[in-house]
Amino acid sequence: MRVPHSWLTEVLHAGTPDWSVSPDELDAGFVRVGFEVEELVSLDNVTGPLVVGRVESIEELTEFKKPIRFCLVNVGADEPQEIVCGARNFAEGDLIVAALPGSVLPGGFAIASRKTYGRNSNGMICSTLELGLGRDHSGILVLPEGTAQPGDDAKVVLGLDDSVIELNVTPDRGYAFSVRGLARELACSFDLPYVDPARTMPTEVTGDAWPVTVEPESGASRFALRKVVGIDPAAVTPWWMQRRLLLAGVRPISAAVDVTNYVLHELGQPLHAFDASKLDGHLVVRRANAGETLTTLDGVERSLDAEDVVIADGTGAISLAGVMGGASTEVDDSTSDVVLEAASFDPLAVFRTGRRHKLSSEASKRFERTVDSALPVAALDRAAQLLVEIAGGRIEPVLTDIGEAARFPSVTMDFDLPDRIAGVQYPDGTAARRLAQIGCTVEVDVDGGGHGQLVVDPPSWRPDLVQRADLVEEVLRLEGLEKIPSILPSAPGGRGLTAEQKRRRAVGKALAFAGYVEVLPPVFLPKGIFDTWGLDADDPRRATTSVLNPLEADRPDLATTVLPGLLEMLNRNIARGQRDVSLFGIAQVVLRHDATAAVDALPVDRRPTDDQIAMLRGSLPAQPVHVGVVLAGQREPSGPWGPGRAAEAADAFAAVRTVAAASGVHVDLRAAQHLPWHPGRCAEVLLDGEVVGHAGELHPAVLERAGLPPRTCAVELSLSALPVVESLPAPEVSPYPAVLQDVAVVVDASVPAASVEAALTIGGGELLESIRLFDVYEGEQVGEGRKSLAFALRFRGSDGTLTEDQATAARDAAVAAASTAVGAQLRS
Repeated sequence: MRVPHSWLTEVLHAGTPDWSVSPDELDAGFVRVGFEVEELVSLDNVTGPLVVGRVESIEELTEFKKPIRFCLVNVGADEPQEIVCGARNFAEGDLIVAALPGSVLPGGFAIASRKTYGRNSNGMICSTLELGLGRDHSGILVLPEGTAQPGDDAKVVLGLDDSVIELNVTPDRGYAFSVRGLARELACSFDLPYVDPARTMPTEVTGDAWPVTVEPESGASRFALRKVVGIDPAAVTPWWMQRRLLLAGVRPISAAVDVTNYVLHELGQPLHAFDASKLDGHLVVRRANAGETLTTLDGVERSLDAEDVVIADGTGAISLAGVMGGASTEVDDSTSDVVLEAASFDPLAVFRTGRRHKLSSEASKRFERTVDSALPVAALDRAAQLLVEIAGGRIEPVLTDIGEAARFPSVTMDFDLPDRIAGVQYPDGTAARRLAQIGCTVEVDVDGGGHGQLVVDPPSWRPDLVQRADLVEEVLRLEGLEKIPSILPSAPGGRGLTAEQKRRRAVGKALAFAGYVEVLPPVFLPKGIFDTWGLDADDPRRATTSVLNPLEADRPDLATTVLPGLLEMLNRNIARGQRDVSLFGIAQVVLRHDATAAVDALPVDRRPTDDQIAMLRGSLPAQPVHVGVVLAGQREPSGPWGPGRAAEAADAFAAVRTVAAASGVHVDLRAAQHLPWHPGRCAEVLLDGEVVGHAGELHPAVLERAGLPPRTCAVELSLSALPVVESLPAPEVSPYPAVLQDVAVVVDASVPAASVEAALTIGGGELLESIRLFDVYEGEQVGEGRKSLAFALRFRGSDGTLTEDQATAARDAAVAAASTAVGAQLRS
C-alpha cells in the first residue's frame, strides 16, 4: 500500500489540526504498531528551475524516423521557451511542467540547452515518472486547466515537499489497505484522537436506485447502488485528486473512474461505475453459467467458471464480481448517467476467481483480505458527492442496499489479562483505552468471583478479533512490544531427557562412532516399493495409512518401514558419485490396526469431551520408533595398508550388536527368510524369543529391480520393542594382566556362530572377560557340511594374576560347554 504523507496528515488533522511529524517519525510510528515499511521516498529530489508552462504552438517534425514535436512553451518569461519533445498526449493550450536548463531531476538527470533534431531545445517537458510522482512514462504530465499559471513554481504546485511511504500489509489486516485504516493505526501509535472519514450523512431516499436480486449462492453479504445523473463526460479530475492517485500508483483516467479509485484508496471500499444507459433491465448477483463469457475492462474475453461470481443484467454477465468490471457497461467519454456499485463479496470466492483467471486488481486485493461490510453506503455517498463536485449533475434520492453489516460475537477477557501475559504492569484502563482506539465497543463487567472483566464487541472491519488472545495481542502491539521484558524462564530442577530420548541419542552416537552417517528417512512411501520387493499381498507392511492431502500426489501412504526411504537416499548418493556409503536413520513408522479410521472434525470452539479425546486417540495408528541401517560398497577402504573390504552381512549383524549394546540389552540372531533380504544371508533379531528386527544382505533380485549395487546390506530394528534399560553400572577394573587364548572349533555348517559364541561364554565363566570371532573357514580340511570358527578369548582374574594353566583350564571348560550345547569339536 503506497500513500503520501500529506494524505495521512490531512485525515489526522480532523482530530488534531496542528499535528505534524517528519517522514522518519512517520516511518517509526508505523513500525511501532507492527507494520513493515518497505520504502520511504522523498519527492524533494528536484533542484533548479522547474516551472509550469503553457504550450503555445506545436510544429510536427516529420522528417525523422519517429514523430518529434518542436514546441514553443510560455514559462512566464518575456519570450516563449523552445523545447523539443517526442510525446503525443498534449495539445496547444495545455498546461505542462517544464524543467529549464540548470535543473536536475530525480536520478541525477541534469537538464541543459542543446541542439537536437536540428532545433534548439532549452529544457524538457516532464512526465510523472521523470518527476518522481508515479511510474507512468507513456506521456507527459498535463495539468488540469486552472491548476496554476505559466511561470508558477512547479515544485509548489506538484507538492514536491511531500514523501510517499509504502507498507507491507499482512493478509489479516485488510482494513489497512486504505488511508482510513492506516490513519487509525497512526492515531494509535501517536496516541491522537481519531475522526473516521467514513461518515454517512443522512439523505432522503425515495426508492431503489436499480432493481437487483442477490442470489444466496453468490456469497455476497451486502450489495448497494446509488445513481448520479447529468454529469459532464468531459469534466477533468482536479489536480489534487490526480496527484494523490499518481502517488498511490494509480493512473488517472476520467472523472467517474478516478472518483471510484480515490474512494477505494481513501476508505478501502472497492467501487465500480456502470454507465446507466448501457444496463439492460434487472441486475442479478449470481454464479456464472456454464459456457458463459465476459469481456473485462482489460479487453480480454474470459470463459467463466461455474464457481465465478458475476453481476449480470438482461444481456448476461457484465462484471466479474470483486475483481474487474465488464467492457459492455464501461463508463466512456459519452457517459452522463452513472450507477455506482459497492458490495461485500466472499473473500475466498474472489481469491479463487482471481487465481483462476490470472487476474489481480486493486479491488480483488482488498476483497481477498475482507472489506468492512459497514462501508458500502458510506463509500457510495462519498463517491457520489465527489463526482457531483467534479463533474456536475445531481445525486438521485434513491438507494439500493441489500444485506447488512456483519456483527461479530462479543469477546470477554479479564481486564488485567494483557498485564499477566506480558509480565508488565500497565496503567489502569490501558486495555479498555487501546481496544477503544482500534474501534471496539468496550464495556466493563464483573464475573462471579468479583474480578473485573471487559466485554468487547469487535468493529465491523476487524473480523480477526475472535478470541481473548487476539485482544491481548492488540493491547501489547499498541503499547509497544519493545516494552515487554525478555526474561528467560528458569529451567525446573530434576528434569531433562527421558529414558527413551537418552536411548535414542545413545544409539545415534554409537552408530555414528561406528562410521555411519545419520539421515532423516522420508515419512511417505515411494509408489510401488512393495511390488519391487515382491512382498505377498497379505504382508503386514502393505497395510499402510494414507493421508488425504499428501505433500506429493503419488506418495499418499505413510511409511510402515524405514528401509524404503533409506534405500532411496542410498541410491541418490550413489547416483552422485558416492560408491562407499553407510547410512542410518531413526524415525517413527505408522502401523495401522483394526481401530484405525478417519474421524470427523472435532469442534474447535470448546475443549473436546473425554470420550471424543479417547475416540481420537483410539483411531490413531501405532507409531513405534525404528532404526534402520544401509551400507554398500567398501566397508573398509582400500589404501597403502591393503585392498580394503567390501560390506557384507556380518557388518549388518555388527550394527545390530552396536544398537543393542547402546540400548543396554542383549539380542540373539537366528537365520531367517524375510524379504527384501537374501534368504541365505538374513538373520532375525530376537529379544527374549520375540522378533524385533532383521538384518543381513538384501536379495539380489530386489537390488536389481531397485537399481542398487550388488551385496547391499540393511538392518531394521524396532527401538520401541526394546526395553528401556536405565542403569549406571560402576566399571570393574582389574589391576592384573590379561591372558590371551585362541580357540578354533568345528561345528555343522547350519550352526549359527552366535550359538557357538554363547556356549563358549557360558563355559568360560567369570574369568572370561571378552570373546571375539575372527575367522570362519569351510573347506576340505574340516569336511563337507562343516565349518571352523576361530575365537579370540581374553581371560583376566580380579584377585590375582592368572597362570597359563588356569587360563587353559578355563578355555577347555568353554570348549566343553560348546561341545555339549552345539556339538563343537576342538580343531586339531
